[in-house]
Amino acid sequence: MKTFAELNKLSPGDQVAVISPSNGLPQIFPHVFDLGLKRLEDEFGLIAKEYPTTRIMGAPLKDRARDVNDAFADKDNKAVFTSIGGEDQIKLIKFLDPEVIRNNPKPFIGYSDNTQIHNFLWNLGIPSYYGGAIMTQFGMQGNMDDLTVKFIKKALFEGGNTELEVSDEYNDIGLDWNDTQTLSQRRHYEPNDGLFWNGSQNAEGVLWGGCLESLVYQTTVDKYLPSANDLEGTILFLETAEDIPEHWLVEYLVTGFGERGWFDKFKGVLVGRPKAWEFDKPNSTDAKLKYRAEQRETILKVVREYNKDIPVVQNIDCGHTDPQILLPMGRKVSIDTSKQKIILNY
Repeated sequence: MKTFAELNKLSPGDQVAVISPSNGLPQIFPHVFDLGLKRLEDEFGLIAKEYPTTRIMGAPLKDRARDVNDAFADKDNKAVFTSIGGEDQIKLIKFLDPEVIRNNPKPFIGYSDNTQIHNFLWNLGIPSYYGGAIMTQFGMQGNMDDLTVKFIKKALFEGGNTELEVSDEYNDIGLDWNDTQTLSQRRHYEPNDGLFWNGSQNAEGVLWGGCLESLVYQTTVDKYLPSANDLEGTILFLETAEDIPEHWLVEYLVTGFGERGWFDKFKGVLVGRPKAWEFDKPNSTDAKLKYRAEQRETILKVVREYNKDIPVVQNIDCGHTDPQILLPMGRKVSIDTSKQKIILNY
């Protein structure tokens, strides 16, 4: 099993880097970004250091990569936060300096397109935390979700083992960022379906994975994937983004993992609750229920073609819906099917 570095925990008053390696939306929606920065300081006591491309939409890839390298190189930064995701980070990876980052390991926080950097760090043996973007979770309209706050603190400040929790309600319906009045409004939340368990075995392994659409990029490029040996004894994590992908795309990716022989290496599978509403796809509650159920069935069908026994747990509070639990990539996760408990190690 691949070994990973131990990262230092943060303390109130620490300086942290805030970067935009995927998308410069802070330039277009500064009120949302600034709310996230204020919460970073008020709720967690952390002092943000922005980098040159943090508020620049369409900044060149080399410039964004320079900011990533510099954010890790600065020893005053105790962690690196991302503003938001995007869609072209796969093109940035080739400009990162592995020696600079390997010699300056620190927590990296983000999700979605930031899967590319998460997996770059994973390959270097550096853990990271999947979730918690400044503009979305920290800048959540109304107030931050209590469960999100709890697991940010657990991941960054406290550490240790903790049981994964399940929220009673969830949100995937957004409010318009163009309207500054929405910053004080609470989004619409709906009853959560809970976890969906399948499989007979218990499992323990190091977490690997990320946003499914980003992993499609990685498998197509096939330059930044872990080696098959490094995936031995891991737990796979998947979640889908606001594209609300058709189920055939999910099936194709998971089938590709199966044909690589990876389901002989994965000890378990965790799947985040899929986002099923977007401004250009305003699905009804019934349509969302149907979409989530069909995605669960698709993933389970394919996994069971390659492995009949490993645990598959779906609808976890992580990914492109809220609240979010920060998942510890490169850290151990234990799945107890008999007690239906998941233990995360931070």
